[in-house]
Amino acid sequence: MIETEIKGCKIAFGQFPVDLKRFLTGGKQIFIVDEAVWDKFGRYTTLSSVIKVKGREEFKTLETVKRIYEILLDQEADRYTWLIGLGGGVVLDITGFVASTYLRGVPYGFVPTTLLAQVDASIGGKNGVNFKGIKNVIGVINQPSFVLIDTNFLNTLPRKEFENGYSEIIKHAVIGGKELFETLELMPLEEFQNKKFIERLIWESILVKAEIVKRDEFDFGERRKLNFGHTFGHAIETTYRLSHGYAVALGMILEARYSMEKGFLSRGDFIRIESLLRKFGLPTSPPKISERVLNRIRGDKKREDKFIHFVIIDGIGSSRIEKVMIEEVMEVLNGVCEHR
Repeated sequence: MIETEIKGCKIAFGQFPVDLKRFLTGGKQIFIVDEAVWDKFGRYTTLSSVIKVKGREEFKTLETVKRIYEILLDQEADRYTWLIGLGGGVVLDITGFVASTYLRGVPYGFVPTTLLAQVDASIGGKNGVNFKGIKNVIGVINQPSFVLIDTNFLNTLPRKEFENGYSEIIKHAVIGGKELFETLELMPLEEFQNKKFIERLIWESILVKAEIVKRDEFDFGERRKLNFGHTFGHAIETTYRLSHGYAVALGMILEARYSMEKGFLSRGDFIRIESLLRKFGLPTSPPKISERVLNRIRGDKKREDKFIHFVIIDGIGSSRIEKVMIEEVMEVLNGVCEHR
């Protein structure tokens, strides 16, 4: 079994549910499961206790968290009870947040069922919910005990869900995985959903993120690189109701374009980023930055007064963080969008 570890969290490929026993250390188990996943796979499992939730962003709220707290109290869940998130990024975020706050913390783990969740949402210990239209503004950083990646769940995913996952893989490649980027450039499109090829990409993507998180678990420095594409992406996602991967792709275009306009990123490397996103079916023509988008960015958790911790791309696989004025970024990018 291929395995790595981040700050006490074991990450491994395996089969659900048979490989769960490798990670669990006593106590009863309660599964927080995406309704859609349960509808597809529930009849094939014999899980002891299940709380079903809707796996969409509009349900990633304190109201959903409150409902789960009430069920946990009714079931007399104690501090030794395991919470196990089974689903995509929304369900994992909710599970991690509930587990980190119920009884001041209970053990938990993840079984991600989408490509996006396997390469990104399940990795790193960030758990949170949305509030007043702002993504993940209430949350914690607390590592799960384990992440079990079973790529058999990908067999039923529609193509768009693969595209969403590839968006995050490309993000990791741009910020710190030059060889991964080149692999993606050379990858034949007929391998797009090839299980063996995808397992390699998942693992290489995880390793990029894992190394960053190991050096900066609590997001005060280098970990901010993982926000590439998300400063604008989150604002676009909530404003225009786009999927996460599509919105992050548009965010990457805008944020890489800023690096190019400021002279940090060559035009050739910008075109390579844009071309790779297109290759995997992702959008590359961002909308004009509206006042609604701007207001959401002003409320972003990465903001510090009038500044934002912005990811500068110096080249493929090379990035850094720079504190820049929000209005300066807007001025540069609005000029670009107007003359596109």
